[in-house]
Amino acid sequence: MSKTIITAALTGVLTTRQQSPAIPYTPEEIAEEARRSVDAGASIVHIHARQDNGMPAYDVETYARIDKEVKKRCPDVIINYSTGAIGIDRETRIHHVRALKPDMAALNMGSMNYAIYSRKQKTFYHDHIFANPFADIQYYLEAMNEAGTRPEMECFDTGHINNAQPLIDLGILRPPYQFSLIMGVLGGIPASTKNLVHQVDQLPPESHWQVIGISRHQWPLVAAAVSMGGNVRVGLEDNLYFPNGDLAPSNGALVEKAAQLVRLAGGEVASIAEARQILQLP
Repeated sequence: MSKTIITAALTGVLTTRQQSPAIPYTPEEIAEEARRSVDAGASIVHIHARQDNGMPAYDVETYARIDKEVKKRCPDVIINYSTGAIGIDRETRIHHVRALKPDMAALNMGSMNYAIYSRKQKTFYHDHIFANPFADIQYYLEAMNEAGTRPEMECFDTGHINNAQPLIDLGILRPPYQFSLIMGVLGGIPASTKNLVHQVDQLPPESHWQVIGISRHQWPLVAAAVSMGGNVRVGLEDNLYFPNGDLAPSNGALVEKAAQLVRLAGGEVASIAEARQILQLP
């Protein structure tokens, strides 16, 4: 069994401290969560910037502060910055990648309805169109290529995986390919092991992949991905809870739980150096 790379998604943009007091907002808080995650076994940290009041931040200055604080505490960690946003112009979605040249950056691979539905309240929350037309995807990909940043293709459904094909044909998406298979978002593919097997079967040769399970779907999908030789992402952006339903006190605690699952399945957790070697990152 190959070693499993764990990514920690530290904060996202939607979750608030009313839902979890552990959500980091400031650059220092995000960096401390990165340190906890690395100490627990994460090799990659996926980061959205926040303002000090918790609202999303898209300015280069905030990302630069985060970059400095994370590297101060975790000098070798693989940094993956988000480019996802709704209602933000495309240059603002990518300008921090141009400026900071991170190891990796998220490349959202298609448009979709994006919402959360409450069965209890019988209502929708965060009901948006997450728009990512091909012209924008190409724009972000070309900027990542110029920065020397690995595109981490975020795929919420099977069609998003197939959207890589024209970019490969154009020669602007080059191997090794990095896919994140996101499961459990309303508007995207439902979270199940059967659907994960289907998603993995669609990947082109020379692909690395990780699964991202939303909410408590995270844990059975982590177990499935490990058994299939894939990598995993956990963290407060995606899920606030341990498998038993208890609220997690930190990103590091979620990473620690994922590392335990990897070892229970007979696997090993990749170190940062090993993750760089597996993913062919400098």
